[in-house]
Amino acid sequence: MNIEPLLRSIVAVRATVPEDAFTANTLGTRREGSGVVIRGDGLVLTIGYLITEAEEVWLADQDGRVVPAHALAYDQESGFGLVQALAPLGLPAISLGDASRAKIGDPVVLADGVGRSVRARIVTKQEFAGYWEYLLDEAIFTAPAHPSWGGAGLIGADGRLLGIGSLRLQMSRNGEVADINMVVPIDLLPPILDDLLTRGQVARPPRPWLGAFSAESDGKVVVMSVAEGGPAAQAGLRQGDVISDVRDTAVDGLADFYRKLWKSGPAGAEIPLRVLRDGRETWLRVKSADRNSLLWKPPLQ
Repeated sequence: MNIEPLLRSIVAVRATVPEDAFTANTLGTRREGSGVVIRGDGLVLTIGYLITEAEEVWLADQDGRVVPAHALAYDQESGFGLVQALAPLGLPAISLGDASRAKIGDPVVLADGVGRSVRARIVTKQEFAGYWEYLLDEAIFTAPAHPSWGGAGLIGADGRLLGIGSLRLQMSRNGEVADINMVVPIDLLPPILDDLLTRGQVARPPRPWLGAFSAESDGKVVVMSVAEGGPAAQAGLRQGDVISDVRDTAVDGLADFYRKLWKSGPAGAEIPLRVLRDGRETWLRVKSADRNSLLWKPPLQ
């Protein structure tokens, strides 16, 4: 695969976020990563955490030319973010591929916006549950890992875009530990793209959000921390609590917990949780929220 012509379609993304933004403490106020040009008018696809609550965004091409941009949309469910260049980029758009047809063992390239690319292979495609109330039914995992993964473009052997880089993780196999990248599959974009472009969000009711950062341990959902001022904190959920039930239904791992949570009603619904704390059971009633309602939004011009 000749990757060089495709690298022109991948740009660096730099965003500045207000210090009082909801995500400033967890994600920082200055964020850097990459994005992929997907339309000739300068529409760039990136990973959403780079541009969440951004008041200023800049794009830079492989030659170092910098143009201003606007954070157009962020979809909480997929994790994708869209950025619109506010000056002509003059860069080719990369064609979208079909991630569902990509197979374990396929050769791929993960490339960032400053010209670094890693030739890798797909090591697995499987469910991924993130501690921040995030779930993908089938994420793509590649190795070796790219050192600058956020917003990097995953390109298949046919030169088409298969996904956007999100995380760097470790995988243990046969007693050996290897660094891998988790990639959000591109197939999640086409069904929501029109909504993101016209409304800035997907036309569906927002999911209930608790503001609990959790991990899975031996099939149990353990609370690592809670978002300050969030629904979980207000209800008294604490670090170390084990969430065993949602509305009288036992949860089996982190992904199952999220699915049961999101089926419990729309954002704003009260969610009863059975919690194990210091060897004792207690019930908490958490009034969920719409996560987007807490995020900083740019003032109207």
